[in-house]
Amino acid sequence: MNERRAFLKRVGAGVLGADVLATLLSIREATAEEIDGLGLSRLKADTFGQLRREYMLSPNVVYLNHASIGTTPRAVHEARVRYLDVCESNPWLYMWGGAWEEPRESVRQRAAAILGVPPETTAITHNTTEAFNVLANGLPLGTGDEVVFSSLNHTGASAPFFHAARRRGFTVTRFQFPVADVPTMSASDVVDAYAANVTSRTRLLVFPAIDNMVGIRHPVRDLTAMARARRVDWVAVDGAQSVGMLPVHAGMLGVDVYATSPHKWLQAPKGLGLASFSPAIQEVLEPMWVTWGQNRWKATARKYEDYGTRNFAETLALGDAIDFQSGIRGEERETRLRALWAHTRERALAHEATAWASPHDWSLGTSLYSVALRRADPVRFAREAYERHGIVFRPFNTQGLKSVRLSPNVISSEDDIDRVFALL
Repeated sequence: MNERRAFLKRVGAGVLGADVLATLLSIREATAEEIDGLGLSRLKADTFGQLRREYMLSPNVVYLNHASIGTTPRAVHEARVRYLDVCESNPWLYMWGGAWEEPRESVRQRAAAILGVPPETTAITHNTTEAFNVLANGLPLGTGDEVVFSSLNHTGASAPFFHAARRRGFTVTRFQFPVADVPTMSASDVVDAYAANVTSRTRLLVFPAIDNMVGIRHPVRDLTAMARARRVDWVAVDGAQSVGMLPVHAGMLGVDVYATSPHKWLQAPKGLGLASFSPAIQEVLEPMWVTWGQNRWKATARKYEDYGTRNFAETLALGDAIDFQSGIRGEERETRLRALWAHTRERALAHEATAWASPHDWSLGTSLYSVALRRADPVRFAREAYERHGIVFRPFNTQGLKSVRLSPNVISSEDDIDRVFALL
């Protein structure tokens, strides 16, 4: 408490001296030092369990639902609170004094780097769904045009098109993905499933980099090449489940839009999104809302985040979340997630009450997988697992699949997984 009061006193002194920028930068530097002190780069796949104490998860919770929403590291959360302290010490200066521009653009640069795209193509949005609303309302689509996606599409990347189609006259084709075949599918099988539903009228193809139900890793580059060969104008990717879990090089994939929600695997504060809009699609895509910045930002993706008042504390803390996740070596992260995947797959195949409903091949697999239940009702099972044992995961009873979706992160353990199967 004394440290907090001393910090607030320094914040107040900085604001009165019109030195808000220096105060914000000092918070970032202090947070960077704190994150560096955790030694993230020295952690190995078998020592990630040490990180759990760096989160605020209740000790009574076994959290296997990072695909729905992630948990923010304590250092990132505390940075957000400090940025908010600056805001509330002088809200007018915080929002309109201009001191936030440099830190915000620093966040944009770090976000662009983790997406693998140029900063000028990167918009800081509110979530993945916002990007698909921009597409549904801003692309030049009309009578005779078609938007195609599969039944694996998340509602947030689907509903905007159904809604806009009623008003604008274009057609939406949602085809049934062969969910039952997922365990044995190859990358070419995935491409073929989409190719069979692309027509001469298709102008936009939408698909997830990783779907949120069975966790199949879509071959983005191959799907995009197929779409281009069939003269599809635009390709948009829902990357909500990929960024922060696996390496992303969106700029090398040839897609027009790559959108994500950092509150999942990047473990950023809630209420934030990222989206990359290619220069080509920016030429034809109208913004969904505007204030005063359209002329100033018309040559960049900033025009799609022309909000005026912003959630500034969360935006700056996004940069700290990126710093935290970037500190973990990618090969060690993937090794740990693959080990949890292999352990769960082995348990699912061996247990009399379950079946494996996700890819058997790790090249198509992820840290998001579906365990089919042979007898138990998934919704009831998930409810009782949480209410009686504090275990959190998501049930699915759709598209012919009765399953529970487990989505552990590096702080999860094999024991967490085993507790799910023990309950069965």
